Order: sequence, then C-alpha cells, then structure tokens
Amino acid sequence: MSARIYQRPKNAMQSGRARTQEWVLEFAPAEARRPDPLMGWAGSGDTQVQVVLTFGSADEAKAYADKYGIAAHVSTVPPRRLKLQSYADNFR
Repeated sequence: MSARIYQRPKNAMQSGRARTQEWVLEFAPAEARRPDPLMGWAGSGDTQVQVVLTFGSADEAKAYADKYGIAAHVSTVPPRRLKLQSYADNFR
C-alpha cells in the first residue's frame, strides 16, 4: 500500500487560502478502474482511494505513515513568489 503526502494548493478560482496549510495523506489506487457492465460508470473495488487524511504538518503525516507501514512519498510545494507591481506599471 503506497500513499502520497502533499500540501493542498490554493484554489485558482478564489483569492482565499483556506485549508492550504494542512497536509494530506492520499492513498494510491491499488487496482485499475473498470466500467460497470450495467451503467458504464467507472469504478473499482479499491476503497482505500476514498480515504483522505489531513494533518497539521508533513512530519505528522510521515510519522503516521511510518507507524502503520505505509510507503509514503512526500511532495513539497515550491515557495510562493509574489510579483509586486503598481497599477501604473501597466501603462509604461
């Protein structure tokens, strides 16, 4: 069982940064999705994909993964770079 630990990105459609400071442990799919014969919807018998755990820091998430024997990969977020300029710079 493998998992990915990452920090939630900021929503591009909104200016707020709610829930961007928490870290998420998300399990990788164990089996491929296949179409349902009756409805044609994609699904699988793997229920671990539905489990999403949130933590306050990457160290807490890594400690949880180590405690329960989950092979986890930590994805770091690049630092935010702000491009500060004034409105008058648009007309120069």
